[in-house]
Amino acid sequence: MCHDRRVTTALIYLIVMLLVAAVVFLIAAVVFGRGEELAPLAPGSSPTRLPAEDITGEDVREVKFQLVLRGYKMAEVDWVVARLGLEIDGLRARVAELESGAGEQPAWRETAQ
Repeated sequence: MCHDRRVTTALIYLIVMLLVAAVVFLIAAVVFGRGEELAPLAPGSSPTRLPAEDITGEDVREVKFQLVLRGYKMAEVDWVVARLGLEIDGLRARVAELESGAGEQPAWRETAQ
């Protein structure tokens, strides 16, 4: 009988210790949060931002992508690449328009001759 009493006492101590540890963990989780500096993003949202027009080099350097299991979120990378492609196409079209408006030769070529 002595053996059963020791086992029962040990099990009671173990259960009490587990309950105390769970309560301490829950209190710490509520008080300290999840350890993040910012609140988590809502599902479907993205930290990736670019201005609607006139993208600058600084805008591109400040682009941040959401991390997923195997790297960056592909949809965000594709969106940024498409936006930068449109911006480059727009700038090239504007350069071509300005060059054709000044005649066949750019202004800097006329002064050099």
